[in-house]
Amino acid sequence: MLTQSIPASNPGGFDTLNLISPLCRAVSEEQYTLPTPIQMEAIPHLLQGRDLLGCAQTGTGKTAAFALPILQGLAKHKEKPRPKEVRALILTPTRELALQIDESFQVYGRYMKFNQAVVFGGVSPRNQIRALSRGVDVLVATPGRLLDLFNQGCLRMDKIDVFVLDEADQMLDMGFLPDVKKIFNAIPDTRQTVLFSATMPDEIVRLTHKFLNDPIKVSVSPPSRTVEKVDQRILFVDRENKSALLASILEDESVYRVLVFTRTKHGANRVAKILTKKRIRTEAIHGNKSQSARMQALNKFRSGHVRVLVATDVASRGLDVDDITHVINYELPKEAESYVHRIGRTARAGATGIAISFCDAEERGYLRVIERTIKQNVTVDKDHPYHSDAIASRASHRSGGNGNGGRRGAGAGRRNPNSRSAKPGKRSSQRANPSAPSGYGKKKRSFRAKPHKSRPA
Repeated sequence: MLTQSIPASNPGGFDTLNLISPLCRAVSEEQYTLPTPIQMEAIPHLLQGRDLLGCAQTGTGKTAAFALPILQGLAKHKEKPRPKEVRALILTPTRELALQIDESFQVYGRYMKFNQAVVFGGVSPRNQIRALSRGVDVLVATPGRLLDLFNQGCLRMDKIDVFVLDEADQMLDMGFLPDVKKIFNAIPDTRQTVLFSATMPDEIVRLTHKFLNDPIKVSVSPPSRTVEKVDQRILFVDRENKSALLASILEDESVYRVLVFTRTKHGANRVAKILTKKRIRTEAIHGNKSQSARMQALNKFRSGHVRVLVATDVASRGLDVDDITHVINYELPKEAESYVHRIGRTARAGATGIAISFCDAEERGYLRVIERTIKQNVTVDKDHPYHSDAIASRASHRSGGNGNGGRRGAGAGRRNPNSRSAKPGKRSSQRANPSAPSGYGKKKRSFRAKPHKSRPA
């Protein structure tokens, strides 16, 4: 049962949270002075040992919200964990997020003595088994590999004091909930449990009732607010002109760290290949890429060596990269919830961000569903050389004020009669005039977004 709902507030600095000096020193060296709302509200209760249910998006600072109390709790233990023992377990849906959380513990605990390990699939388990054999204070893991190692007897979960389930709704989306329940049943009943989720579907609510004990509830930055913080734009364009439009947008130098979404792995590879040929530094990540290739691409994107990262929805789950200025939906997602997750990768920690979505003739139905879900019409941007009046007029999504687009199904799912795909061998009447400026973003600086310094992860 939820006993308390706490409003988000931010009245003081980290020095008001009663953190021990090694943690305060590490946070200070990262140049973070003010806690985010989720940190300000969650940390005091977690320090008291309370269970907590947090509704928060990626980028709100929730990693520090649970990492700092865990590290402070470990400081009270003088004995080292025994072989194969784990004291704090953090469960995440993706390998990328697991590595990011592991890195955060290293940063915040740099002045403390503790053992940590991270385990995930897609790589040899040899080094992971060796790390677990010594016993670890903090283990960050994905569900599948964790259960594999547990079933092989490579670790014990009967001594866990703190269990954190991060991105619970993504666990549900990716089919990990049965594994999560098995892990819950394997850990002690007398534990502190922390659950974070961006949304609260019924299945997650039932999970909290079963496994959390009288939890405090903290809710900040719900999905609707995330949507409102992003400058959203829709660009109607024939499918065959999408790659040219993307290249045109990328001529603007202010569009300097860009996450591009496609619906399929093949689409991600194709877009990355097109941009690379145009000498735009680009990498792609998706499920068919090896773990080492995905991490290499992600590190290049984080460091700025790669300007554009093309991703599918599954590969981007939990992706946490600072200073993403633009999210571009090269293809609209079929599910409106995926749209919210996609655009939430920018405009984080109080920064500005821009989400640009391409919509072709066959995606008009997806757009209407998205607008009904977010309860607002996305601004139409016609100021580009590839604008399609035919698609825009059939979408009619600005009428009615509810994103319904006038007559439901008016042209939905039909091909644009002017598109090449509808009439093979004929050029679209909406193809850009050769004399039109190619860099429409550069022309009006329409896509400028300011860089920002992120809060603790």
